Amino acid sequence: MVHAFIAGTIVAVLGGLVGWFMVLRRQSFAGHTLALVGFPGAAGAAVIGIGAAYGYFAGAIIAALAIALLPGAGPRRRGEESAITGTVQAFLLACGFLFVALSPGFLNGLNALLFGSFLGISLTQVYVLAVAAFLVLVVLSVGGRPLLFASLDPDVANARGVPVRALSAGFLLLLAVAVAEVSQITGALLVFALLVMPAAAAQRLTARPRLSMAIAVLIGLAVTWLSLTVAFYTVYPVGFYVTTFGFGIYLLAVLYSGGTRRRARSGVEA
Repeated sequence: MVHAFIAGTIVAVLGGLVGWFMVLRRQSFAGHTLALVGFPGAAGAAVIGIGAAYGYFAGAIIAALAIALLPGAGPRRRGEESAITGTVQAFLLACGFLFVALSPGFLNGLNALLFGSFLGISLTQVYVLAVAAFLVLVVLSVGGRPLLFASLDPDVANARGVPVRALSAGFLLLLAVAVAEVSQITGALLVFALLVMPAAAAQRLTARPRLSMAIAVLIGLAVTWLSLTVAFYTVYPVGFYVTTFGFGIYLLAVLYSGGTRRRARSGVEA
């Protein structure tokens, strides 16, 4: 449980910040794809006898490079980027099931790869998560301002000399690392619980970037800690609680923002 709380805290902070930019840039599909291809990376690592954590990182990073380097990717061509992303996703997901078939003894670990295993986190994994999160946060703190500019208005940013294409590729790599971390906790199929829901809820609550990022992190921490606590006293999996609490908070944020807009319109009409 100690390892689970530490790892969950690291993942919640990283997922909240990187997920905020992902939602802002409308690259949730890319994040979902990177999460899914972490599964074949982890399965392939198990086949060759190395830790699944390294496989998560390798699979997600390779997929991010493929998406960033193939023609048609970039902020101006979202449709083509989505098609390329879907193609990469389908191929690598099929590779994951092939790797599982090549290692019959690993079938029992398939559930953990797809749906996560909070309570199976080792101290070594905690160290790997901490180092990777630290590096991503350092890079994000240095390039956060131009990335925000390029995300909000890529055409103007490009005219001002901001390297939009390089920032887009760099963010995909950061997203790959973040997704690989979150996937180790929530699994490949439930990665949106900590990567998307807190960020989406925060952006519903305020349009101020710094405040919105802080709220996303706080929501991620609250969801993680509450889920671990409830799961400790029940027989149901942690991933269910993470997803349920995250979805519940997002619905509350939607209701709050909708009510705020209605009150604002009523005030203007009055």
